[in-house]
Amino acid sequence: MSDRDDVTVGQLLLAEYQSVKDEQKTRIGFRDNLLYVTLTVLAAVIAASAQAKQPAMLLALPPVCVVLGWTYLVNDEKISAIGAYVRGDLGPRLARLAGAEKVFDWEVAHRSDARRRSRKAIQCGIDLLAFCVVPFAGLLVYWASGRTGPGLVVLSAVEALTVVGLGVQVVIYAKPFGGSSGPSGSSGSGAASD
Repeated sequence: MSDRDDVTVGQLLLAEYQSVKDEQKTRIGFRDNLLYVTLTVLAAVIAASAQAKQPAMLLALPPVCVVLGWTYLVNDEKISAIGAYVRGDLGPRLARLAGAEKVFDWEVAHRSDARRRSRKAIQCGIDLLAFCVVPFAGLLVYWASGRTGPGLVVLSAVEALTVVGLGVQVVIYAKPFGGSSGPSGSSGSGAASD
């Protein structure tokens, strides 16, 4: 008997399940920490700008928030894609192999919560606040300060467009008020995702 005969398809599928769930868990931790990092950066930049009485320092908020926000969104999409893969592909293959009606019930059960849609909407609002509203407010403070220069005004306008673009992506991905599915039949938007 060779080593290949000792490994069954079921064992391979279970190993794959463990692997993708480990990746999902790691991504969830990373994604959630991005929100804390963003809040820390926001507080630091706002405090430094206020202390130095330099509103131009607030122009650091949009690029940092867009990069962190996009990274957050990409990780959230991958988390949801893993959940969709387990529910729609891996789970059914393993169930067929085991002769069971279904496996990994939690992958579906936790998604049927009656408050899921409201949690998604709230999480979308939190994501927009952290990654878009606060940096946009920083731009407004800079523009209203009267201490602007032509080059920085152009830069701030480009930053405003990128923040709005990120906000659009957050809402499109989260779909908090529409259907309950994001990419690949999964559901995104932070804590409400898989």
